[in-house]
Amino acid sequence: MKFQRIWRIGLTGGIGSGKSTVAAMLAARGAALIDSDAISRAVTAPKGSAIDSVAKAFGPQVIDAQGAMDRQAMRELIFKNPEAKKQLEGIIHPLVSLIAAEQAAAAQQNGHPCLVFDVPLLVESGERWRRQLDRVMVVDCDAQTQVQRVVARSGLKVEEVERIIAQQAPRDHRLASADVVIFNQGLSLIELEAQLGKVATDFGL
Repeated sequence: MKFQRIWRIGLTGGIGSGKSTVAAMLAARGAALIDSDAISRAVTAPKGSAIDSVAKAFGPQVIDAQGAMDRQAMRELIFKNPEAKKQLEGIIHPLVSLIAAEQAAAAQQNGHPCLVFDVPLLVESGERWRRQLDRVMVVDCDAQTQVQRVVARSGLKVEEVERIIAQQAPRDHRLASADVVIFNQGLSLIELEAQLGKVATDFGL
């Protein structure tokens, strides 16, 4: 029986880059998608495994009426106190890593040729994610396009989107970390799919 390599691809990009669209396209091609942000949201949802620790660390003001972590309140706290970000990551990251590993193992058992780890802050996490991956794929566009897309879809003010972008890794740092770049600017979905198709075949998709 011929050995089939299972690729482990890290997918990242700044807010508004179109990373989620690319992730969906890779999943449609047969990749197993392991969404670290979705896992993070699950562990901070009502009765999530991180809630008790978050409430203990930061107080009831960061827990909303439904019992979930209030992401806006937490974001404001982090902007004012960078140490709070490290403290929050210390609670959430181990839980996300554990669940991601479980999902990856299940996907391998199901015969997927490629595991795509969708990690918005992959570059910011340093070696924590990088050492687990075969390749890093960055979805890229310029900052003006990021702002326009996020304002259009979320209703956030331009200043708030710019503040979020400033908290993420600089564009040149993301590009420097990339093994593969998908440049998603001024493209139709068909054109984006065609660009992705040129590299997806290398990963058995």
